[in-house]
Amino acid sequence: MAENGAEGSAKPALTAAGKQLLHRRQELDYWKKNAARLRGRNLLTGLAIGAFVVGMFSYTILSVKQERIVEELDDEVKIHMIRGPRTGANS
Repeated sequence: MAENGAEGSAKPALTAAGKQLLHRRQELDYWKKNAARLRGRNLLTGLAIGAFVVGMFSYTILSVKQERIVEELDDEVKIHMIRGPRTGANS
């Protein structure tokens, strides 16, 4: 009888499949506990990347518009240089 009591209280050794199942359950519990925090970090990262992309796009569009204006001004300067200085005689 004493032997049965000692054997009954001892935990049986886990098999490889049992260890793997235990490990997967622990991982699942970890992800369930930290899911909200991870979603928040992912949202923050996504917003930061989106803001960078929108800023870069806006800067590029603004630069192209400024180049067009500068090109137009350069064209006007060329026209005025060809015509010569404005005086009372040629205005």
